[in-house]
Amino acid sequence: MRIILTGSSGRVGRAIVNALAPQHEVIGIDRSPFSTTRITADFADVALLTKAMDGADAVIHTAALHAPHVGVVPDSEFNRINVEGTRLIIEAAQAAKVRRLVFTSTTALFGKSVEDGTAAWVTDDTVPQPRSIYHHTKLAAEALLQQAANDELAVRVIRMSRCFPEEANLMALYRMARGIDVRDVASAHMAALTNRGPAYQRYIISGVTPFKPDDCQRLVSDPGAVLWERAPTLMRAFQDRGWPLPTSIDRVYAGTEARIHLGWQPHYGFEEVLAQLDRGSLEVLPVGAITMQRNE
Repeated sequence: MRIILTGSSGRVGRAIVNALAPQHEVIGIDRSPFSTTRITADFADVALLTKAMDGADAVIHTAALHAPHVGVVPDSEFNRINVEGTRLIIEAAQAAKVRRLVFTSTTALFGKSVEDGTAAWVTDDTVPQPRSIYHHTKLAAEALLQQAANDELAVRVIRMSRCFPEEANLMALYRMARGIDVRDVASAHMAALTNRGPAYQRYIISGVTPFKPDDCQRLVSDPGAVLWERAPTLMRAFQDRGWPLPTSIDRVYAGTEARIHLGWQPHYGFEEVLAQLDRGSLEVLPVGAITMQRNE
């Protein structure tokens, strides 16, 4: 396939290139130069998109302004990139008769969802709780894509959970509740390029959780006890390394629909976080790294 990828210099974009390049031609577009990017430019340009889309089989649209840009970049720029840019992608794909569009969205839309002392069990049917311009523009982009999906243009929306480098103890816990390895994010995008079914599909992408819906109340009040029951291997690792247990776990992403309908499976759980830490991978931060920076 000839695939247009926006945001190809970003963390997720680079992982997608790595997953796709052995079998497909990937045309990366990003305003920041990188080895995974062929076209260095702002993607939200009609002429650029018209030329790039010619002969393309699919588009993966990861480029966006994100949560760290909130309060730093004007809201108007969020709308230009996240909403208007998505509209331009849709129109260019339609004009070029591209058959598939995969869009990278976020589980940040669900926010902190503890209610009445119970953690949220978040599924694909959970209603988002947008708070910032980032959330609102992502939802607006999703709405445009849903309207555009039809027999000529299949759309897949990937609501990915957190996958950026963090301190190892946090990453290991998130990997069981609301986090994912960036390589699994990439493989989900790859699966979304070819799966069958309705023209518009939207999925939460997160790691496999050992938790059950019945655990939600205790995940807030006594997460350590639940973790010892559900993930004793991880708890022994915490114990051996002298890491503190969480005081509360506020939500769990149960992304089971993606595994059913995309034929996708995450492969990198908390064990990989520990292994990456031990081998000095840049993907995982040492415990206390952020705390030390804040105290300096």
